[in-house]
Amino acid sequence: QEHLVESGGGSVQPGGSLRLTCTATTFFFMNNAVSWYRQAPGKERDWVATITPSNTEYADSVKGRFAISRDDAKNVVTLQMNNLKPEDTAMYLCHVGSLGYWGRGTQVTVSS
Repeated sequence: QEHLVESGGGSVQPGGSLRLTCTATTFFFMNNAVSWYRQAPGKERDWVATITPSNTEYADSVKGRFAISRDDAKNVVTLQMNNLKPEDTAMYLCHVGSLGYWGRGTQVTVSS
C-alpha cells in the first residue's frame, strides 16, 4: 500500500522549473516532519529539504533555488524547484521519518 505518492517530475532544460507534489494517501501529515530526498543512478540517497509545522530546512546545494511548503488541509507537501541544474537530475522521493514511510519517487531530468 502506498502511503505517499509523488508527482510533478519531468524533463526540463537548465534554468527551468518544476513543482513536485507529495500526497499522503493513508494518513494525515498533521504535525509530522516531511522531507524530500533525491537519488541519482549509482549514487547515495541525499537529503534535499524538510518541513515541519514551524520550520523549513534545505541542503546547501538547493538553498535559494528550492522551496518546500505544506498544505495540511489538502494533505500535500510541495517542492518548488527553480533554476534547475543538470546536477539536480535524480529520482525525488518523499519521506515521513516518524512513520518510516517512503514514496516511490518521481523522476527529474535536467539537460539541454
